[in-house]
Amino acid sequence: MPAPAKLRDLIRQIRSVRTQAEERAVIEKECASIRGMFRDEDNTYRCRNVAKLLYIHMLGYPAHFGQLECLKLIASPRFTDKRIGYLGAALLLDERQDVHLLVTNSLKNDLNHNTQFVVGLALGTLGNICSVEMSRDLAGEVEKLLKSSNAYIKKKAALCAVRIIRKVPELMEMFLPATKNLLNEKNHGVLLTAVCLITEMCDKSPDALAHFRKMVPQLVRILKNLIMAGYSPEHDVSGVSDPFLQVRILRLLRLLGKNDSDASEAMNDILAQVATNTETTKNVGNSILYETVLTIMDIKSESGLRVLAVNILGRFLLNNDKNIRYVALNSLLKTVQTDLNAVQRHRSTIVDCLKDPDISIRKRAMELSFALVNSNNVRGMMKELIFFLEKADPIFKVDCTSNICIAADKYAPNKRWHIDTMLKVLSTAGSYVRDDVIAHMISLVSEASSLQAYTVQHLFRAIQEDITQQPLVQVASWCVGEYGDLLMSGQVEEEEPLQVTEDEVLDTLEKIMNSSGSSAVTKSFTLTAVMKLSTRFTQTIPRIQALMDQFGSSVDMELQQRSVEFAKLFKSYDHMRSGLLERMPPLDAKVGSKGDGEANTNGETTAVSPPASPAVKQEEGNALLDLLGGGPSPAPVIPQVEKPAAPPAASNDLLGDLLGLDLSSPAAGPAPMVPGMSAPQPQVDMLGGLMDGVTPQPAVQMSANNLGIPSLTAYEKNGLKIEFSFQKDNSNANVVIITLTATNSTDAPMDEFVFQAAVPKTFQLQLQSPSGSVVPASNMGVVTQVIKILNPQKAPIRMRIKLTYNYKGNNVNDMGEVNSFPAALWQ
Repeated sequence: MPAPAKLRDLIRQIRSVRTQAEERAVIEKECASIRGMFRDEDNTYRCRNVAKLLYIHMLGYPAHFGQLECLKLIASPRFTDKRIGYLGAALLLDERQDVHLLVTNSLKNDLNHNTQFVVGLALGTLGNICSVEMSRDLAGEVEKLLKSSNAYIKKKAALCAVRIIRKVPELMEMFLPATKNLLNEKNHGVLLTAVCLITEMCDKSPDALAHFRKMVPQLVRILKNLIMAGYSPEHDVSGVSDPFLQVRILRLLRLLGKNDSDASEAMNDILAQVATNTETTKNVGNSILYETVLTIMDIKSESGLRVLAVNILGRFLLNNDKNIRYVALNSLLKTVQTDLNAVQRHRSTIVDCLKDPDISIRKRAMELSFALVNSNNVRGMMKELIFFLEKADPIFKVDCTSNICIAADKYAPNKRWHIDTMLKVLSTAGSYVRDDVIAHMISLVSEASSLQAYTVQHLFRAIQEDITQQPLVQVASWCVGEYGDLLMSGQVEEEEPLQVTEDEVLDTLEKIMNSSGSSAVTKSFTLTAVMKLSTRFTQTIPRIQALMDQFGSSVDMELQQRSVEFAKLFKSYDHMRSGLLERMPPLDAKVGSKGDGEANTNGETTAVSPPASPAVKQEEGNALLDLLGGGPSPAPVIPQVEKPAAPPAASNDLLGDLLGLDLSSPAAGPAPMVPGMSAPQPQVDMLGGLMDGVTPQPAVQMSANNLGIPSLTAYEKNGLKIEFSFQKDNSNANVVIITLTATNSTDAPMDEFVFQAAVPKTFQLQLQSPSGSVVPASNMGVVTQVIKILNPQKAPIRMRIKLTYNYKGNNVNDMGEVNSFPAALWQ
């Protein structure tokens, strides 16, 4: 049989082909030849054939038929055969294949071989492919090699031990004595692998962490020697002595110093020396400085040292390298909560990063800029952020507008500035505005009675110029409907009043309603505004009636229903019209306030649990569930409305749901909350009679009977366990009452605990206040919370949950789905 082609010939042949088809033909021909030689048990060229097969595997073609041949090469006494055999085993075998267990005996023999290179091959392969069973079988051999006098073998054994500990953490104790002695070695490779091994142990076990904290002084000495040592050509990189070992030691010190004052104090001096003496003109020095900063921020370091670390990050922001700037912004974002004043010194540099051409840097700079906003710099920061909003990519605009709204709400120096800022945001962001921002702006205007004329004049002037920005038009429509009389009266101070007639106002609103660019939600806002103007205007009531009749035949079911019912109000209930359409009282709906339902992009409605407070708890019994339906008319709500104190009050609120509570349509999805009237009262069908199922009833009463339904574990991870227990409501068979119980089995409390939930639009959801915001450690206490779900269609319940809490200084966010609710809840 002729000798097979050499590996270099195969490589040359593959590289010379011009198409993928030609390459496949060459590979298939070569694989067929290799298979034939394997069947003939050709020992002469087995090594060459396996080498070619490994190259074929690296190109992405199947090479599994060479696995057993690799085992035969490993068993060969020749070193060249073993080398290719072990390389093939590392590439072609892993713990998912039973074949890899066949190599265990060969590995054990080679771990005791007299030649260090054979031992090194075995250790390298074991570190790549070992499974749990293989780890248990060969851990003893690796532990012996850790005590070897040969540095080459010790460093490979240490890396192999890292893999074994990851697979079987309980074998860690076996390696502890030998690992401790490795730090006394002078060899660079042994020291580096020893630090890696200790880091892995400390990361896996609190006991190992406590054990190695005693070695902090020794690690500090090693790091100091590296800094103070002169030029070392063997391990020098760009003038920095052994940067890889320095970085590994800094990471280990970060673990050892976290939450330990003594260990942190022992390493403060050396961290200061590293931070001040490391070369900053080369990237290798910057990598060491970055690790130093992370270590300083993670341990209980001195305040001066933390300021030094923030200043290093500030210098990184001036670096030309994009990666370094991004890393600096990311680190400052984590630091700003604990060292705000130190980060504030670099505010101008951070704001300059908003203009960076790299999109990832702009994103981090935007997040950090919002974190730096406070009452002292809010005016300047808002100018910069609104300028950024004008130029920002569409992907940033939504988050930017919401964050500006939150920051302005929190730090506004006065109402006039607050309203001016929100007007600028609405006119700048276009359609990239969340529904919660629209609702908040409406609430803000309703609260600022002295600025309502000023605001409605500016908004009306804006929609006269441009009606394409839907959020701006929605807010303007609501304000014109509520304060149209102020628009006509010219009561604006400090500037010239807008001269406008009633017909000009209606012309603008009618233009919005007839525009093809207006969404169904915007048209609903505008239609309601026109109807409210029938009590503010005196000369255009016939025209308003004509508009109601015109849209009574609209193809949009929501607009059609509203128009028909508004027209009915003119004809049959005209004596009630002025009371029903009177001006809204001041609203109180802060942006991001917990407890508001918020429509998400999946067509679900999310409920965020409100903070636990006595005032909120007193009002829970009367709170309406979030409206989740997306149909043309409002879905029935859970009857939790108190009886009116007197008949006149009831008559004033008869159209609460109709005028302001739900403007959603099938095409537009959930609409923002539009304050229409005061607390919604029983809904009335304008064609006669009360709507079915929503007559006034007392507040919901919980049933003491849980119907024998077993509790459900909704979430269990990282020591946090959440269980649901179930009840039915006595007053409404379609209402399920879920009691959430959260427990914590870890050794530290979980602070700032917030539970959020979302259900499909066919359901309605309400989250009541939790019993607290801290889940005590070691199952020493619980946090409870009541969830109410209205299921009018008796469909299987599905729920998505989101959990946020603070654990040992780290913010934890997690999500999950609960789809295994007992069928008895809806049957």
